Amino acid sequence: MARKSRDVQFAALPWRIGAGGRREVMLLTTRETHRWIIPKGWPMKGRKPAEVAGQEAFEEAGLIGQIVGKRPLGVFHYEKQLAGNSRLCQVRVFSFRVERQLDDWPEKHQRETKWFDAAEAATLVEEDGLSGIISRFAGSYVRFVAFRKPRRSKKRFHALHTHPASDPDEAAPREIRKGFDLIC
Repeated sequence: MARKSRDVQFAALPWRIGAGGRREVMLLTTRETHRWIIPKGWPMKGRKPAEVAGQEAFEEAGLIGQIVGKRPLGVFHYEKQLAGNSRLCQVRVFSFRVERQLDDWPEKHQRETKWFDAAEAATLVEEDGLSGIISRFAGSYVRFVAFRKPRRSKKRFHALHTHPASDPDEAAPREIRKGFDLIC
């Protein structure tokens, strides 16, 4: 019987704005079963989760670009089969805006890569959680958010950050509260 343990992986959801202004997502195939997935991998010592996601996008698909935002777009789970063991993996998915794809990369001859309309990409992946993340991404809007931060005393500021539920503004992502930022 396979032993199950819980592990974390980090993934990049590679996207670009295609012809007609539609959002496209790049999918790639797994090495063994040739299912459509997104670039993902195990934690790397000394690297932050978003950095790992970006590195996996490079290694598995030859992508150069930027992680958008500090927080994952979402999380999904899947059963990873490894040499007689199975592991329940939690995958944290980061938005990755693609600037270009290189002509050559480490896993080029092991995988196929292809751009899809974001809504179509959601139907092609087998993991329900990943499909939901891509579907939400496909239906979201990219916009710039600008505002002026209210003045707060140091004492009030400390209380808000010690007890986030005490302020309705805390429901907004930290990226929005900082000022100008790109929100997906």
